[in-house]
Amino acid sequence: MSTRKKFHKPDEPLLFDDHKPMTRRSFIAQGLATGVSSYVGGSVLGLFANPQKAHATLSDDVLQVLNNACGGISTSDRIPFICFDLAGGANVAGSNVLVGQRGGQLDFLSTAGYVKQGLPGDMVPQAANVQAGTSDFVNTDLGLAFHSDSGFLRGILEKVSADTATRINGAVIAARSENDTSNNPHNPMYGINMAGGEGELVTLIGSRSSISGGNSEAPLSMINPEVRPTKVDRVSDVTGLVDTGDLVGLLSQQDTVAVMESIYRISDQKLNSVDTRITADDVVKDLVRCGYIGAADLADRFGNPNDLNPLADPDLVGPNGVFTLAEFEGDREFEKTASIAKLVVNGFSAAGTVTMGGYDYHTGDRATGELRDIRAGRAMGACLEYAAKLGRPLMMYVFSDGSVFSNGNTDESEEGRGKGVWTGDNQQTASSFFLVYNPGMRAVLMGGSPDQQAVHQQLGFMRASGDVETASSPAANNVNLLVETVILNYLALHNLQGNFETLFPNHGLGNVASRDALTAFEPIFNGSLSTPI
Repeated sequence: MSTRKKFHKPDEPLLFDDHKPMTRRSFIAQGLATGVSSYVGGSVLGLFANPQKAHATLSDDVLQVLNNACGGISTSDRIPFICFDLAGGANVAGSNVLVGQRGGQLDFLSTAGYVKQGLPGDMVPQAANVQAGTSDFVNTDLGLAFHSDSGFLRGILEKVSADTATRINGAVIAARSENDTSNNPHNPMYGINMAGGEGELVTLIGSRSSISGGNSEAPLSMINPEVRPTKVDRVSDVTGLVDTGDLVGLLSQQDTVAVMESIYRISDQKLNSVDTRITADDVVKDLVRCGYIGAADLADRFGNPNDLNPLADPDLVGPNGVFTLAEFEGDREFEKTASIAKLVVNGFSAAGTVTMGGYDYHTGDRATGELRDIRAGRAMGACLEYAAKLGRPLMMYVFSDGSVFSNGNTDESEEGRGKGVWTGDNQQTASSFFLVYNPGMRAVLMGGSPDQQAVHQQLGFMRASGDVETASSPAANNVNLLVETVILNYLALHNLQGNFETLFPNHGLGNVASRDALTAFEPIFNGSLSTPI
């Protein structure tokens, strides 16, 4: 039994003799480099009741050209999507989200299996919880079954209200992935865009300047360079996310819009009287016209730089926000999360990735991992509660590159909580999970009986030994198919799972019956957010 008192603080680098960092990815995984802070968002919600409606300050004739000839304002009728990329190989199964055998989360593993996943014999899920006075260590406050002392769960429950918790449900996917490597195409954001995800201001965002926007890669077959995630990492980048030129600041926002409209009208008249002498004359003229209209529209909707600052949103930061001002200013992970949530939940971006570094936490103690898990949980819970405050749905997906294992020794320190120390990497104990917030009611699991619902809440399963059964689902041993499974579930929430085969003709999830077995929830919308079920 270990009584180690020393542990690594949440932002302290993790140094190992057995594997020294050689790449930026490994620097992030060990906390030697941070997933950069990202400010993204727009508080234009305060300017109008529904952020999907066009603004009325543009003249009617200009709005008509904008909508008919210039493609209109890009809007999303899909559920906002945020994923947490925990770089380094975080623990998910067992000590955080329960993953059971063939019968579902509560088809418990052997004691040895749970010990491998960091739980001593007196804290396995089926054991009596003497301290809490309960018959087990299982918590289903969020629909999905967590270990009752999960760091993720404790952090989430700090941030979400009791009412919000009753409108959350989730599913876990038993799926292995390689440890500490770029060969894990975990990130599903391009697929979310292929499934119809659009943003009013920008399509995809991420806290890293990578192809995926996160630490792990995106499946090669899904990458679309035209919607590569946008990254910002400081306040000046937030206010500079929309460039309306020098007029804003010299004139009022209303006068700026009027001037830009006038420029459009003058240019339009001039274009009608000249021949550009270019073969695609109409195309050139449309580009010029739409460029001026687009500038006027941006000035109309985002002309005040202060409207893009998350600090100005009382639901996000402040006494009644999901983050206190001290949290926002004192922890870059919270600053980053708030920025991603601001843009995504409001519909200004379709999807965003929050990369959190330092999850390669097999440091020979338990406290290091617990502190990082609870901080990640607080960030997750803040996203869910922010969605609740705005009355918006949210799908949140959590993954990591690989996982860890315990040798059975325990950390009896206050922060170690008597749990197993993390000894090293183990890709066999890995899993991912997603949570869904639905403002109307908790999403309903597929299946006509509790037993059937249990196997829809856990997609795939583990052996009694605590290892992923690689034959339990297509996703269990193939990260590309894990991403496809997440996107299938995203479509199913919109009652659009029938589109999956058309969107992904080379998918590996089998026939309709096989795909239904990989779907967790009944639809909560019928095609778009305007038609809830």
